[in-house]
Amino acid sequence: MISSFAPTGTLRVGINLGNPLLANTDQKTRQIKGITVDIANEIAQSLSLPIILASYSTAGATVEAIKNGDVDLVFVAIDPVRAADISYTPAYIQIEGAYLVKENSPLTRNEDVDAPGNTILVGKGSAYDLYLTREIKQAALMRSVSSQAVVDDFMNEAGNVAAGVRQQLEADAQRYSGLKMLPGQFMVINQAIGIPKSRVGYENTNRYLSALIAKLKQSGFVAQAMHRHGIQGAKVAD
Repeated sequence: MISSFAPTGTLRVGINLGNPLLANTDQKTRQIKGITVDIANEIAQSLSLPIILASYSTAGATVEAIKNGDVDLVFVAIDPVRAADISYTPAYIQIEGAYLVKENSPLTRNEDVDAPGNTILVGKGSAYDLYLTREIKQAALMRSVSSQAVVDDFMNEAGNVAAGVRQQLEADAQRYSGLKMLPGQFMVINQAIGIPKSRVGYENTNRYLSALIAKLKQSGFVAQAMHRHGIQGAKVAD
């Protein structure tokens, strides 16, 4: 099983910095931290393996890393498009996808967004991009280079709706005035561990990781990590 987990002898983990709820860089130490880092270290410890954390600025780049064989596992949102190459564990947390608009926008509900004349701005390659690409029928989609760039691009008159992780939109919007979040959510994202389907024996690896995630949720590890890292607006997945 170890050869399937970590053929190099070191567990190489892809950490997505594009979602600050999952991981970010400590401003003092410059080390990456977050719930995904905590879980990654638990996995390595359970296997008695050394670990390397490889950080990526977007979910899309993280997915490409595992498809290219640069890392052994990643923490990304479950999505059917990505599932062609990635085998997922059950989710460990669930996160809200939300819309941000200008205060003078006539849009008041999530259901109002998918209509002719609206343009939704979203981070390229994010789970929200993949979801909206499938689901939006009448509005147009515009893509920022990353989720972190969405609000700045939005304020530079790109689109009339910004989409992304609620907490990131709220935090980025604090730099500006005249913005409001639409109430509720347009989707719920299940965050999970992904491993490459190209690996021989990946099914056994998935079973091991799935059992470990179930244990970490049941023991309170995931909830404690969320509290420790100040994660709000998300919940431990069922």
